[in-house]
Amino acid sequence: MILDAFKLAGKVAIVTGCDTGLGQGITLGLAEAGCDIVGVNRKIPHDTAQQVQALGRRFLAIQADLRHQQALEDIVTETVAKMGRVDILVNNAGTIRRCDALDFSEKDWDEVMDLNLKTVFFLSQAVARQFIAQGNGGKIINIASMLSFQGGIRVPSYTASKSGVMGLTRLLANEWAPHNINVNAIAPGYMATNNTQQLREDAERNQEILERIPAGRWGEPADLQGAAVFLASRAAEYINGYTLAVDGGWLAR
Repeated sequence: MILDAFKLAGKVAIVTGCDTGLGQGITLGLAEAGCDIVGVNRKIPHDTAQQVQALGRRFLAIQADLRHQQALEDIVTETVAKMGRVDILVNNAGTIRRCDALDFSEKDWDEVMDLNLKTVFFLSQAVARQFIAQGNGGKIINIASMLSFQGGIRVPSYTASKSGVMGLTRLLANEWAPHNINVNAIAPGYMATNNTQQLREDAERNQEILERIPAGRWGEPADLQGAAVFLASRAAEYINGYTLAVDGGWLAR
């Protein structure tokens, strides 16, 4: 049955930044589909953990600073030691800085690029090595952005990092497909999260954004669940290097 191809029972997924927002929504979608979860955050995501466990799934919380290389290796080691394996990686953790390009600082550039792009590569590398050691392949899902396709304003390092995520997704797909590793990305549209609070509180900018979205509303974290479960599942076995926009039609306007 085709619906069986979407089931994730017995799988273990590492999700970075799953305490709130999009990461939490994706995590709960994966858990509902059958996944046990390893949540990687700076603090223990108690609410997410409780919701996952209420679904009858295991939840392992790992506290880590993803900007440190050794932490990335340790995440994989602890996951395998305590959960037995890893089948899925969702590179969700990210940050943003807003400032005019003329005034943008090196500090804000480096902090965004390090977390949004460098970490995505090196954590993917560590997990892919584990996939290959296990011998069964795996799924990597990166979180891109509308600014993987567009320039935006006042977010130069975020735009550069998310454009890089889309390119990196393609590169890793090219190299790792022979190992039965699928690497794809989800590009959320304008979502109601902490990262967009400033935009939503600016009445004029909020109205401009809503008028551009054919669906007529901001997206919610739950809107990403179907895409995440699909790309993590056997149903997406022949999809590689693709960035799926979940944007309410923003890019079509």
